Amino acid sequence: MSSLAQNQRPLDGLVVLDFSQFLSGPLATLKLADLGARVIKVERPGVGDLCRHLYLSDTNIDGDNSLFHAINRNKESFTADLRNDDDRTRLKDLLKTADVMVQNFRPGVIERQGFGYDDVKKINSKIIYGSISGYGEEGPWKDLPGQDLLAQARSGLLWLTGNRDDPPMPMGLAVADMLAGNALAQGLLAALVGRGIHGRGARVDTSLFEAMIDFQFEVLTTHLNDGGRLPERSSVNGAHAYLGAPYGVYKTADSYLAIAMTPSLQKLAELMNISGLEVFYDHKEAAMAQRDQIKSVMASAILKRTTAQWLKVLQPADIWCSEVLDWPQMLSSAAFNQLDMRQTIRRNGTVTLDALRGPIRIDGKTLKSDRAAPALGADQEMIINVLLSGKKPDESSPTKEPDTVPYGASGSDTGAIQNRRNS
Repeated sequence: MSSLAQNQRPLDGLVVLDFSQFLSGPLATLKLADLGARVIKVERPGVGDLCRHLYLSDTNIDGDNSLFHAINRNKESFTADLRNDDDRTRLKDLLKTADVMVQNFRPGVIERQGFGYDDVKKINSKIIYGSISGYGEEGPWKDLPGQDLLAQARSGLLWLTGNRDDPPMPMGLAVADMLAGNALAQGLLAALVGRGIHGRGARVDTSLFEAMIDFQFEVLTTHLNDGGRLPERSSVNGAHAYLGAPYGVYKTADSYLAIAMTPSLQKLAELMNISGLEVFYDHKEAAMAQRDQIKSVMASAILKRTTAQWLKVLQPADIWCSEVLDWPQMLSSAAFNQLDMRQTIRRNGTVTLDALRGPIRIDGKTLKSDRAAPALGADQEMIINVLLSGKKPDESSPTKEPDTVPYGASGSDTGAIQNRRNS
């Protein structure tokens, strides 16, 4: 597939100032960057986004963590010390040129620095201002760390995954961060459309907690209307607490087989030559009421053949099923390669790394970009000379090393901001 040219992307010409770090905020701005916006990361001199060095992966590429590269490709970096008056002035001047500002400090922190929404809209009344917190701007949890696992744990989600006797099971991805980032991107885009209609700026807020609640809206709606019954995970091959047999993943003779819903248990059993399920054929409620019993009978039978053998039986009969692939198998599949999801990104003309494009195509073209995540402060001079034309860096330039106030020390607002951003 060909890639959509930058000047044809829908957000080409928009400027985004991104004060966020870790995952949720940077994910939102990555979506905007892929759609054509110019995204400028505002980072602390000498330190930068903590995700550069402090995150899950131990894989470093050109001095930065691999996850930083994944989340911050296609952006620029501008360093500024919020304790420095000259730097604060530069940021305010940049905000005059910006269309969007994004931040994910804990509630109240950025306001104390003079860059909350009320202050920023005085600088630029048409700004679209996006914020992600952990649990909202008010309430008893507002000052708690906005971290993905903790948001998952407080949301009830952990009781939906795994089998009945398993402990609470978190998802193996930073799902709260990613969903909150995507929700913010959606809200920012809607606000930009609204500004084009009525000319007004807007504040867009979300939180990790709200994203997790929304993620569960389907099953929580059931819970709110079924007398408040708690979800019950299956004891056998659990895959969805609210779906009956045969829904689940089954071990085969050589790997695993996923089976989704089926309109007829009888048809499925006869196709698979499974006996012992006849008593359930005329009782639709048995799919839930006797879920574990049905699954146990099926699991014993499915173990006797390979995955390929089962697929050969089930797929021609339009039974919803699938092999269970690992990453190497998925990446080598014809389906994956047909979508042209991989891209090569480059830093400094010498460092290359494999990455994935975003999942959107416009007019049949992908939104690829070979621009890697920026080195800290890499775009300083260009931003000053282009967006802040007429202003030249001086001795108090943001590229200067920060003073010796200990990082995160009491009384250091910049340290507090860096230490209290939400993931």
